[in-house]
Amino acid sequence: MDRVTRAYNEAFRVEQSLPTSMSQGELFEHFVNYCLISEKFDEEFDIHDTHTGGGNDLSIDGLAIVVNGVIVTSVEAAKELLTTNGFLDVEFIFIQSKSGEGFSGEQMVSLKDGVVEFFAEELSLPASPKIIDYRAIMSWIFDQSGQFKRGKPRCELIFATAGSWQDDPQLLVKIAKIRAEILGTNLFEQVSFTPLGAAELQSSWKHSKDSVKAEFTFTKKATLADIEGVKESYLGVLPLAEFLKVIEDEGSGVRKNIFVDNVRDFQGDNPVNGEMSQSLATEEGRNRFAVLNNGVTLVARQLHIVGDKFYAADYQIVNGCQTSHVIYNNKDLLEPDMQIPFKVIATDDEEVIGAIATATNRQTLVTEEDLYALEEIQKKLEAYFQAFEDKHKLYYERRSKQYSSAVGIEKVRIITKQIEIRSFGAMFLNEGHRATRYYAALKSMVGSAIFNVDHKLEPYYAAAFAYYKLEFLFRNGQIPVAYKPARYHLLMAFRHIVAGTTMPLLSANKIEAYARKITDTLWDDTKTLKAFQAACSAIDEALGGSVLDGDAVKVQAFTDKVLLAAKSPK
Repeated sequence: MDRVTRAYNEAFRVEQSLPTSMSQGELFEHFVNYCLISEKFDEEFDIHDTHTGGGNDLSIDGLAIVVNGVIVTSVEAAKELLTTNGFLDVEFIFIQSKSGEGFSGEQMVSLKDGVVEFFAEELSLPASPKIIDYRAIMSWIFDQSGQFKRGKPRCELIFATAGSWQDDPQLLVKIAKIRAEILGTNLFEQVSFTPLGAAELQSSWKHSKDSVKAEFTFTKKATLADIEGVKESYLGVLPLAEFLKVIEDEGSGVRKNIFVDNVRDFQGDNPVNGEMSQSLATEEGRNRFAVLNNGVTLVARQLHIVGDKFYAADYQIVNGCQTSHVIYNNKDLLEPDMQIPFKVIATDDEEVIGAIATATNRQTLVTEEDLYALEEIQKKLEAYFQAFEDKHKLYYERRSKQYSSAVGIEKVRIITKQIEIRSFGAMFLNEGHRATRYYAALKSMVGSAIFNVDHKLEPYYAAAFAYYKLEFLFRNGQIPVAYKPARYHLLMAFRHIVAGTTMPLLSANKIEAYARKITDTLWDDTKTLKAFQAACSAIDEALGGSVLDGDAVKVQAFTDKVLLAAKSPK
């Protein structure tokens, strides 16, 4: 392994708080998975969820199932996305990594054989529990084949080493045969097999540090008058071909992370979006689109303009999520020069960004709960988390990839809104089972039971720090990873064991002292380990000898049993 790749691997290990005892081979597998999946998926994800290397891994070291632009790790998550969007757009990504410098045709064939086995109706080889869980998701997806929006799923195989790929003719022939064989299963719309070396991995690692960027030509525009807090702003129409450069991630789908400040997810084929699609299917509707649609608003924290060339970085679509997705889903029907109403605003003033997003979303039917991402409590949490000393500091990520380019921040200390909602819901609302499943049910509590403006901040920090410490214990082998399916139940049990079952109101002054009992324990490594070990015992008691798996932890009955065991720890 060359010096640069080795240095990037070590930086990755430190960033992810992986133990120094981890072998070079396993570290390289995690590194490759993170780099390559990050290329496809802009949001932060748990590297352990995508790592399948180990015993009975079918020669697959990394695996990601991406549904509608979201990495899914359970059937429930995929079901929720189908319910929300009304369709399935699926990609399977399989990775094999070798820390050596050679490219072996035999190992490439082993990856292909493992992928073919993965999609077989019945396994003929032993498979790890994680492979079996992912096969369950795969089987459910193909059972819903009538919901495939863009045709059958796509399948990508990636073979990565620390060497240099030289387009070896013999290996290229072997790759072509591999692709043909997998395409021959008739399961996929398209199949790719990509060999990557150190240079490509280094580029991918550096790309993972970048904020989202786009370059587009904005010719038909007018410059708006000076506005306080806004550096510059433009209003006009953007041709479809240029618009796709803003919302599309190099042909792999819509960039999900650019809609974080747009408070609603894509709502699928609801009546409004359905009418928009029907309109775009007609020549008249396409011709009138620029005058019938409110358009799209882009807010860029960095904007550089040369003539009609716009270079936007660290940007968000704050209004136009539904429009953008409908246009993308119908792009094959549209002419490249179709005009889309488009507004560009350059500002790094967070107050202004919040005001723009709120104002533009007020023009449609958005509820108070939908606007939680813009509320003052989010800003307070961000400041509160960073106010602690280095060892106790966390970074609350209000917007996607907010800390991607920051130097010296451990990834595990970054708390996304999703992590906060799940951890807080489990620890302080006793919703361990809902936090484990796809968290739509918890999101419905935002604005009332979660992120309530009257809530004290201490419980949110306590839940987040507990999540951080538990992940640290998992990664360092002090808590067996076998308990990971019940991670949110462990947080729930931890609170009852450490602070007691009787909890003050989340808006009461007394909750500050109650939450402090939790954080005081978490700041003591010995007490933390002891309390989490007691929480593991509560999980064991709740299981009653049954096997801990993804299904067991997703029901209310299991949560009730854990609570009962945690209230009377042995």
